Amino acid sequence: MTSDDHDHQHCLEMFEKLSEYIDGELDHATCEEIEKHAKECVACFSCMETLKKTVALCKNVKEQPIPQNFSKKLQELIKNLSKTTTPR
Repeated sequence: MTSDDHDHQHCLEMFEKLSEYIDGELDHATCEEIEKHAKECVACFSCMETLKKTVALCKNVKEQPIPQNFSKKLQELIKNLSKTTTPR
């Protein structure tokens, strides 16, 4: 893996596809392209690994009910915001 000067536009293109890559939604050729790029680009490799870890953590989080007090405050806030904003 190198951090030499390279096409940052290509990094942005890869970044836009990372979620689909991690979710297994891309074709084989695109996956290979992303993997090849990540082997050559330290920043994209780091980004990909961080996103993989984040997805894994999110999958393992147990659902918990929202505290009733918080729910009431949020509903009041939304209600008040809708009163102060007027459609144009």
